[in-house]
Amino acid sequence: MAKRQAQLADKIDINMTPMIDIVFQLLAFFIMSLKIIAAEGDFDVRMPLGVSVAPPDEQQVPPIKIKLSAGDAGDLAGITVNGSPVADFDELRSKVLKFVGNDTGPNSVAEKTEAELDCDYGLKYENVVNAISAVSGRVENGEIIELVKKIKFAPPKKKKS
Repeated sequence: MAKRQAQLADKIDINMTPMIDIVFQLLAFFIMSLKIIAAEGDFDVRMPLGVSVAPPDEQQVPPIKIKLSAGDAGDLAGITVNGSPVADFDELRSKVLKFVGNDTGPNSVAEKTEAELDCDYGLKYENVVNAISAVSGRVENGEIIELVKKIKFAPPKKKKS
């Protein structure tokens, strides 16, 4: 019996070459099918860290309060800026531009201004991203024109059913 087991052990031989070939083919496939895409946007969104202990800055410009209302299906029902209605995201951008002006650079109004987005709970994310894009700036002739650098979110409130 021991002789037969020794013969079987001698006959079993695992050939690793085909397995290594398959691994390299899979590696080459995944490398060649990888699509490198540019990032959609760098919004420089800063989430709140908690309760601040420092007193508010005297030179701080009051935040621009933007309310995004959702319809029944989660579509955008309306936009308001500091309580006044706005038709679309282009008009939102122009309102923000009126607040911050063309002054850019260190210690400018655009750098001090803060936008607070208050979005309904059921609102689709694409509308939130469009609002962030409208508030944060735009790309013009390949150059990034920044508007508001500080964007914060109001705590979400569930829709009452």
